[in-house]
Amino acid sequence: MRTESRRLTIGALIAAAASLALTACAAEENAVTDSAAAAAAADTVPACTGDNAGLTLPAGICASVFADSVGPARHIVVAANGDVYATLEGTNAQKTAPGAAVVALRDTSKDGRADVTERIGKTGNSGIALFNDHLYVDEGATIVRYRRGADELTPSGAREVIVQGLPLTPGHRARTIAIGNDGALYVNVGSISNSCQQRDRAENSPGRDPCPELETRAGIWKFDANKPGQRFTREARFATGIRNGMAIGINPADGSLYVAQHGRDQLYDAWRTVFTTTQYQAENPGEELLQVAQGDDYGWPYCYYAMDLKKRVTAPEYGGDGKKTERCESQKAPIAVFPGHWAPMSLLFYTGSALPAKYRNGVFVAFHGSWNRAPEPQAGYRVSFQPLSGNQATGEAETFADGFAGLPPADIQPGRAKHRPVGLAQGPDGALYISDDAGGRIYRLTSSRPATR
Repeated sequence: MRTESRRLTIGALIAAAASLALTACAAEENAVTDSAAAAAAADTVPACTGDNAGLTLPAGICASVFADSVGPARHIVVAANGDVYATLEGTNAQKTAPGAAVVALRDTSKDGRADVTERIGKTGNSGIALFNDHLYVDEGATIVRYRRGADELTPSGAREVIVQGLPLTPGHRARTIAIGNDGALYVNVGSISNSCQQRDRAENSPGRDPCPELETRAGIWKFDANKPGQRFTREARFATGIRNGMAIGINPADGSLYVAQHGRDQLYDAWRTVFTTTQYQAENPGEELLQVAQGDDYGWPYCYYAMDLKKRVTAPEYGGDGKKTERCESQKAPIAVFPGHWAPMSLLFYTGSALPAKYRNGVFVAFHGSWNRAPEPQAGYRVSFQPLSGNQATGEAETFADGFAGLPPADIQPGRAKHRPVGLAQGPDGALYISDDAGGRIYRLTSSRPATR
């Protein structure tokens, strides 16, 4: 009897253990099912209303037209009260000037669309900034400012010259600007030429060595944003070898200066004795994102970034063959590199909460679009996001907003594109603004999800 009883007891224990195990497995399966359901629910993105202003965007990002047909809108800033300011390009003698330096826009009804428009100044160019209760404006050869009250759409302060005598023509005219928290005013002064040849853009014309342009062009100059009456000088040069650093901005995380430059053109057109196909010209050089410090040299015109070798190589004007690197090995490397000829126009370190949190870990770059990528289709014409950790790229750039050109990819050409992105700015509510100098449109982008912190 005792042996039988012991067997029954052991059997009961085994049965109980098995029952507990089955119960635990069922609970675990239910938990997995519940977790999957929760994940699926979390991935459900509320739909945007409307057609996103014709743009292609990530799921949950919504676009609308904040203002339309305002003129050739270049760089853009948004004040703490939500007023939007964009420079109007008026220094191109081949085009009709828009009659003002800046367009000022206000949304009084808070419906996401400007309903008040004002014009400021007479002739604008590209750069614009807000700093220390002033609106700073690039007029081409001059940087000026206007004192602006906290709620003034049109600044009440008189025009005040901060820097004068900036070289303007020939060559790249845009004088994009950025202002650090310490009041340092950084100004992009682009090159006169494509590659400092003895005969610009001529076939087999060697480069001038040393390149005399570097004394007053192809770099970043530094001034004091708080000091009126400064003049452009060679001594104010901050960094050199940047062909045209149109995209310029301050990283708020550490106050450092970032620039994305326009690389050179026509490697095959000018050097058919060196490069045997147009394909090389279409893909090179890469457009470089740079972290710029005092005294840095980024190599133009002696070097360019070769996409196949993933490094700078010596330019053919200076004896290069697409592989030699002897003139380029001591220069500071780029943070990231984008496809050739995309023409980066502005950059923005996003700090808001209206877009998903991932966009606070990197930089947005607006690309105006190419002209020198034949036989490949012209490309760019978009806003991309480059993920970063500190000052290091953490992966390839991803397209954030596309469809500005409003054409099939094979049909895109600069003169046919309906819209071309230029400026980027963040509103006080975290909305992202994008300006366009082809159709004169200003877009406003937000998220369909609740704001994230």
